[in-house]
Amino acid sequence: MQISARTDYAVRALIELAADAGRPLNCESVASAQGIPFRFLKSVFRDLRQAGLVRSQRGCEGGYWLGRDAAAITVADVMTAVDGEFFTLRGAPLAGLDYPGAAGALPDLWRAAAEAALGVLASATIADLTVSAVRA
Repeated sequence: MQISARTDYAVRALIELAADAGRPLNCESVASAQGIPFRFLKSVFRDLRQAGLVRSQRGCEGGYWLGRDAAAITVADVMTAVDGEFFTLRGAPLAGLDYPGAAGALPDLWRAAAEAALGVLASATIADLTVSAVRA
C-alpha cells in the first residue's frame, strides 16, 4: 500500500486546522507551517472542501477551517476524499476480483489486507492525531 503525497498533505493540513480551530487559517500559513508546496495544497484543499471536510471563506478574514468536528473525520475519510477509491488493484476495485486456478485464493488475501488497513485508518481521527501532536 502506498500513501500518496495528497493524502499525507491533506491529513497534515487538517491536523494543522484542528490544532488552531479558533479561527480560519489561510492556505499559505498551513503550507508554511507544514512545509507543503502551496500550489499543491490549494488543490488538496479543493478536494477536501468538495468532500465537506473543510469549509472556506474568502476575504481578509477568510481562510479554511474544519467542515465538521475533528473527532468525526477519519484518516480513511481523508484518503477517500483526495485519492478516490480506498484500496484498488491497478486502479480496479477488489470486490469482483477473481483469479483462476492455483492463484484463486489470492483475491481473498488482497481483500483481507484492504479490510485491515481500512480498520486502522477508519479508527484514527484528526482529533486523535491532533492530541498526539500537541503532546509531542
